[in-house]
Amino acid sequence: MLLLTLGLLLWAVVHLSKAVTPNVRAGVIASIGEWPYKGLFALLIIGSLVLIVMGWKSTPPTALWNPPVWMRHVTMLLMPFAVILFISARAPTDIKQFIRHPQLTGVKLWAFAHLLSNGEMRSVILFAGLLAWGVLEVIFINRGNPEWKKPAPVGALKTAIAAIIGLVLTGALVWGHPYFSGMPLMK
Repeated sequence: MLLLTLGLLLWAVVHLSKAVTPNVRAGVIASIGEWPYKGLFALLIIGSLVLIVMGWKSTPPTALWNPPVWMRHVTMLLMPFAVILFISARAPTDIKQFIRHPQLTGVKLWAFAHLLSNGEMRSVILFAGLLAWGVLEVIFINRGNPEWKKPAPVGALKTAIAAIIGLVLTGALVWGHPYFSGMPLMK
């Protein structure tokens, strides 16, 4: 459980550092250069993911509560929206007319959905930790840049294409879930 917690903390600190301490970030970039900074950032994020995965695998599942079976259905219902929001950050879509941070909103929805259907300790730590990070990230980004400049509308067709891609990706994630998480979704 220690590795999982350390991984989540490293993930949060590295990501939050951009919004919380922009002067430190600027100083590091001025001192070592932008590409070395990006490489260091990437290495720290990869390291946090390795710690999270190692911590997840080394922590035995300990039940805190048993969510009702129907919560799995709620999770499955929310996941396509989470994936569509996640990819909307980089895709041309009108979702950005209504949601300032679609990728972080997708991560928060993903984490919340998984909290609904997972009542064991390591899941609660992982998903609650990522949900808390996502909430803090949005707060600090918005404080640092309070004015929201909405992008130009792109139209229903591009938004629909992004949604279809999100649905296909959701299907791939459902299919691959037992392979990358060890948890089969379909029985």
